[in-house]
Amino acid sequence: MDQPLTESLTILNAQVAFLNTRVAVIHIPLQAYPLFVHAISQLLLRNDTSDGNGGTIEPSRPWHFWHPFVNVSITAKECSVVCPRKEADALFVPLLACLAPALRTTVSISDEDYSVILIGGEGLEAGQRVLDLTSPLAMAGISIFFITSYWSDFILVPLKARPKVIHALEDRGFVFEAEAEGEAGHMTNPASPLLHAHHRNSSSTTSFDFPPNTGTPPPASISELQTKTFLTLKKNEISPSVDRTIELVTCAGVKDITASLTTEKLQLGLLRCLTSQPPPRFISLTLTDAESASVTLEKTLLPLFYNGGEDLLLGKDGPEQVPITLDLSDLPLESTGIVCGVASKLIEGMKGRIWGVFNMSYLSTAKAGHVIVYEDELDDAIDALHGTHTNGVGVH
Repeated sequence: MDQPLTESLTILNAQVAFLNTRVAVIHIPLQAYPLFVHAISQLLLRNDTSDGNGGTIEPSRPWHFWHPFVNVSITAKECSVVCPRKEADALFVPLLACLAPALRTTVSISDEDYSVILIGGEGLEAGQRVLDLTSPLAMAGISIFFITSYWSDFILVPLKARPKVIHALEDRGFVFEAEAEGEAGHMTNPASPLLHAHHRNSSSTTSFDFPPNTGTPPPASISELQTKTFLTLKKNEISPSVDRTIELVTCAGVKDITASLTTEKLQLGLLRCLTSQPPPRFISLTLTDAESASVTLEKTLLPLFYNGGEDLLLGKDGPEQVPITLDLSDLPLESTGIVCGVASKLIEGMKGRIWGVFNMSYLSTAKAGHVIVYEDELDDAIDALHGTHTNGVGVH
């Protein structure tokens, strides 16, 4: 069933929809993380949905989560939170006043609001999927974050750039269908060149609050974009780093949660991970109001779930993954195209090195980009990013 990455790709539909939310991106340095644990727990658990008569509206679905999109990620360098602006203002902004001045300056809450784009189409190959959706945005000079869950991919774009995003995707062949009252609705791309393969994946990009394009013309091709991206990384002395002791697995809450006890067991396990001491070295949790929780985490955290996550987590026994990290904190704010450039470099560099489809995933955090690959493909992926051919001897 697997196919080589060639120009003659399987044609599949990709659904793209703007979620009805405006989110902020928050960077919390690890030394400040313990001071924000309560706020993060409240973000995951609290319900502000009122029926207008003093009561609360019960969800019409088994999975009890109210916000359209939330991501909480902890890595070796930072805690990164994406949440609705209302929750950022209510839960995180007040804590800044409680911090020592020196520590306060290290916490960042974006002034910019972001729109969240959902990319549906379970089971499509990750790398080509990323290129198909990010290349038109990169060519248009639009800065993005790319976050993946087990179920779907998500692109964050500046709210003010949404019309430009729609235009860029329409130019690539997506058909946009507006909802009532001018709200952004769905797009489909009948000519989307996406391969079929494995589950979702996520990506890397620059830090937040991107200014408008400052006059430098965007690249004319993916090849030019790739060259420009890696010249930017080299100029800023950014190179891939790997900690081979971090072994990850991407999994999700069972899809048919019907009992509140099952939901509570899953929530308890997630909270135990986020509040563990010392904090986890790597975990990325995505919650939406449409699917059960998705989490990429160290395998060593699985015992924190009831019965090791058995009957709670799908995919927990999957193959080990390892993150390749690009520290993007020193990149100029106007940098664009990082996601697309890195993805194209990997896909190009991995051709001929493996049989079948190259399974990579991505995670954007506030200050870094993380390319997540299977452990047995790690050395080749590192070589591909460096443009070297060392037959499995990676650069570390």
